[in-house]
Amino acid sequence: MRDIDAPELREIRENARPARFEPAPSDGVLPRGFYATTNAPTFVLANSEWKAAARQRMDGVLVFEDDEVTVVEGRKVREGQAILVGRAEDGSEGVLVPDTVLPDTVLPDSSGDDETGGSAFRFQSTSVSREREIDYETIARSLLRESDAGRVVWVLGPAVVHARARREFIWFVENGFVHDFLGGNAVAAHDIEMSLFGSALGVGENGLPLPDGHALHLRAINEVRHAGSIRALIQKGELRDGIMHSLVENDVPYVLAGSIRDDGPLPDVITDSLEAQNAMREVAVRASMVVVIATQLHGIAFGNMLPTTTGEDDSKRELTTVCVDQTEFAVNKLHDRGSHQAFGVVTNAQDFLRSLRYSVLEFGE
Repeated sequence: MRDIDAPELREIRENARPARFEPAPSDGVLPRGFYATTNAPTFVLANSEWKAAARQRMDGVLVFEDDEVTVVEGRKVREGQAILVGRAEDGSEGVLVPDTVLPDTVLPDSSGDDETGGSAFRFQSTSVSREREIDYETIARSLLRESDAGRVVWVLGPAVVHARARREFIWFVENGFVHDFLGGNAVAAHDIEMSLFGSALGVGENGLPLPDGHALHLRAINEVRHAGSIRALIQKGELRDGIMHSLVENDVPYVLAGSIRDDGPLPDVITDSLEAQNAMREVAVRASMVVVIATQLHGIAFGNMLPTTTGEDDSKRELTTVCVDQTEFAVNKLHDRGSHQAFGVVTNAQDFLRSLRYSVLEFGE
């Protein structure tokens, strides 16, 4: 990970041409030839000054406004805004991505050899294996550091409930290791179902189906809808434990993003996908560590919103991203969508959370 001030980039900086901007022809429409951003730190030469792009993420464009350069999703661009055009990232067109120009230091999981001859950011580039040892010490130390110095975001799928990992995750919430929570309708609905009826999708904690079990998640959703919200059900004293209960009681913000297959959904779920994107994006901007467990849908969506680094200029560091799933396929999927900084862990949710808890207790002493 290189900074704009790296001595190796001096000649490039001095010979760089100013960036070129063109006005957006209309709302949500970009000038042809626009520059498409990556998740790597990006610098733009504008008004004779190198400016770090704010709100870095992949799949955006660079807007120059009020003497600042900001990454914006194309759909949010407004007519007349100055949009950076060009494709080069070596300074020749006013855009410099140090990780591209000096790819030998890009990523810990990368060999450093850019055989494509192009950008160090690319898709379909990394793999993980269930045969690799899980480095819980590194993850635990990152979690301990970021719980004090940054903001830890957890992205969970319903398998966390199905795998009987609720108690383990609640421990992390109650001990201050969860600063934001992302998920969908299912993880919240199944968690509440477990709290109200002792089952997840109709299966009890003993692994056996309950009578009328197929309808219990619907009954749980209905109880929340009767109350008006998850918080209201808690305030009525009818929801006394579980993940959602712990998040509310510990004032942890959460975003529940809907999908086309949701039952209900719960009244807390954001059903407009663009509105949900916006809410998740605001969480991404403040994240310093991310833990994704058993959710391809929300994990990949959120991963694509993240930069590769976090912190201010004097404390810049890699944004630690941990992706946990039972299959290599799910973990590799996040890598293959461009989130190269993601550290893959192939195991089930309960084993991961239980082992991580032990490691945090061990190395936090």
